Amino acid sequence: MERRKFIRNTALGGIAMTGISGAFDAAAASPEVRASNREKFNLKYAPSFGTFTEHAGTDLIDQIRFMHDQGFRAIFDNGLMNKEPAMQEKIADELDRLGMDLGPFVLYADFGVESMVTRDPEMMDMLRERMKMGLEVQKRTNVETALVVPGRYDQRLHWDYQTANVIDSMRMCCDIVGPHRLVLVMEPLNGLINHPGLFLTTIPQAYMICKAVDHPSCRIVNDLYHQQITEGNLIPNIDMAWEYISAFHVGDHPGRQEPTTGEINYLNVFKHLYDKGYNGVICTEHGRSIPGKEGEKAFIEAYRKVDSFET
Repeated sequence: MERRKFIRNTALGGIAMTGISGAFDAAAASPEVRASNREKFNLKYAPSFGTFTEHAGTDLIDQIRFMHDQGFRAIFDNGLMNKEPAMQEKIADELDRLGMDLGPFVLYADFGVESMVTRDPEMMDMLRERMKMGLEVQKRTNVETALVVPGRYDQRLHWDYQTANVIDSMRMCCDIVGPHRLVLVMEPLNGLINHPGLFLTTIPQAYMICKAVDHPSCRIVNDLYHQQITEGNLIPNIDMAWEYISAFHVGDHPGRQEPTTGEINYLNVFKHLYDKGYNGVICTEHGRSIPGKEGEKAFIEAYRKVDSFET
């Protein structure tokens, strides 16, 4: 990673003086979008690739530059693990150059199988291999967090035994990635609309597992869209589980679109995170309520609105 550190240290000064390259200026955003959104956000909202293709095109590096130009200081890529190693490195180099963070990538999330809830030796071997693959991604990108989902619950096994198995599975995985300082963030998902049948659904449940695993690499990604559906009580649960939350996903409900389109008061939620000193990523894992270029503008404007709290 020394090469990336060198690139970042030598390039940032030039960025501050000259801005984004002329080649990108010619191909990126319309002037009205670029002129109104250069100020940094208070928090590290992290769009994903594909969010701004109408303005930035399909090239991933141009998309990163556009996000940076709009004030975003992080991105996330659920599919990072599936990209070619050379592209992973290229993404990481550009993020380093611009001083942007990279949010959690999906390391293991199979919604169709009973995995961590079992003691199946084949499942344990599969998890070990996934962890090793995740470490290879970390070497190329210097990413700090990787997302895991424990899979489906087993209708033929007592819930407490399943919980104990998940604890053992997570401890095994953390023992593999921990020495390399990769953090595993478990994601509770709603079973009412999107993911029926999964084992992990609530923040208190994830908190209990983190307590039992008792490992610095065992943490939580709090997806506020899912938790609004599953349990509500968003701010109190943030406070109760705070010591184990390493990342957030967001999307409004109903509809899973940008903030301000549903019932969640993201202005209050984000101010609460800011007041608590949160400095991690907030992955914008949702769609857009309006198609096309206007929808991309509306996306940016929505985050400006919910980020407009007094600091």
